[in-house]
Amino acid sequence: MKKSIVSGLIAAALLSTGFASSVSAHQAGDFIFRAGAVMVTPNESSQNIMTPDLGDLGEFSVSDNTQIGLNFGYMLTDNIGIELLAATPFSHDISIAGVGKVAETKHLPPTLVAQYYFGSSDSKLRPYIGVGVNFTNFFDNEITNDVDGRLSDLSMSNSWGVAGQVGIDYQINSNWLVNASVWYAQISTDANFNYTFDDAGTATTVPVTIETDINPWVYMVSIGYTF
Repeated sequence: MKKSIVSGLIAAALLSTGFASSVSAHQAGDFIFRAGAVMVTPNESSQNIMTPDLGDLGEFSVSDNTQIGLNFGYMLTDNIGIELLAATPFSHDISIAGVGKVAETKHLPPTLVAQYYFGSSDSKLRPYIGVGVNFTNFFDNEITNDVDGRLSDLSMSNSWGVAGQVGIDYQINSNWLVNASVWYAQISTDANFNYTFDDAGTATTVPVTIETDINPWVYMVSIGYTF
């Protein structure tokens, strides 16, 4: 499903020069505001969680989440633009195989990209590609299942990484458009928490850091306004 969406957008980009009309869209100096639904689908991997009393618990898993997405674009030329992706805070469940959900976290992932739009400024259909940088701020990290008192004090480090996108705009009239886009972002974080276990009758607490790559695919459908 993910690959077919990306392939479809790329194919549309290669065919874009065949779609033109009298509607003027995406000219140098235009601002583009889009709003819609955006879904973050983590493609996560992490170090295995090795414990002194329960053994190897495996990797973290991170749930999907959908929020309201906003992006703000500016056309530097008829074909080159910049865009900032923003959204309401995403909320994810964090689980461990064999244990289930153990924590929750929220994050904001503002992403800035430079874009190339295919076709001419009077094309109704404007596929585009982009590349840039993502910053992800994690907050409200909370242990929801301490596994009989073993887990406490979760924190997650912020992340900087490369981001890429493919997307397509269809201009309805001189101001309004509809959009679909797919993003990929490199998001890596250190999940820090305390682990408490019984060591020969004594409660012992050790700090644990698990390197976790989230690297999500991000899907957005939206309505846009050009001015």
